Amino acid sequence: MIGSLLIHTNTSLAAMSDFNPYPPSQGLPDARPSGAHGPYDPAPASEPSADGSFAEHEPRTVAEASPAARARFIERTYLHLAGAIVAFVVLLSIAINLPGIERLVMAMIESPASWGLVLVLFFGASWLADHWARSDRSRGAQYAGLALYTVAEVITFIPLVYIARLMVGTTPIFMVGAATLAIFAALTAYVFITRKDFSFMRGVLVVLSIGALGLVVGSLVFGFNLGLVFSVGMCVLAAGYILYHTSNVLHHYRTDQHVAASMALLSALALLFWYALRILLELASSD
Repeated sequence: MIGSLLIHTNTSLAAMSDFNPYPPSQGLPDARPSGAHGPYDPAPASEPSADGSFAEHEPRTVAEASPAARARFIERTYLHLAGAIVAFVVLLSIAINLPGIERLVMAMIESPASWGLVLVLFFGASWLADHWARSDRSRGAQYAGLALYTVAEVITFIPLVYIARLMVGTTPIFMVGAATLAIFAALTAYVFITRKDFSFMRGVLVVLSIGALGLVVGSLVFGFNLGLVFSVGMCVLAAGYILYHTSNVLHHYRTDQHVAASMALLSALALLFWYALRILLELASSD
């Protein structure tokens, strides 16, 4: 989910990059550092009325919004995230079972250069999707950005999931997906319960993501395997992005940015899922 490191700290690209399609499966990290959006465009200036409230039609940061507006924003964000996850699972399931999918997978991973091209295209798509999702002018553009990003994630996941299904079968993949969602839910609950602001982590996350991307590029150019330790480290990085983006949902997004917020959370979740699958394949290949 990688590719937005420079754009919105898109943790995704680092995850995708870290896949080296040759047994044992190696990978390019999703340099998309799952999306470090924020703090986003400042809320338009508005003056409180006599009773201290703001005009309801004027977007403001979640921290400044009324409890009702904050609740609506959070509800919309996670409903959009749930919809994107369902779309991702359905589209990926369809794609993996299409006739001739093996030829597509081989075309994507037959050489480091071809996989690198896939990642470059993913980077471009994620940059455009992020730009659309944060559009202040068109709600349609925001939804188009989320849809484009979801489809881009599906395409980049096809080789990894296809190889995982050949190596370990379908059930372990579902188990990894369930574990990924459980970790995401636990981290989300922690932020919501403690209400801590993790925006201070942005600089560290970006630096670590750049370093991870450098390792991924090096693995492609020089052909070395990043291995299990790297995948575990990327899962920790993805967890950091989940904390960061979730706290932004509580504190820093504007109340009209629920589409962009859901896309940032999706990128962090995809990064975690990518490297959880990588760990599964590393363990399977070592048996």
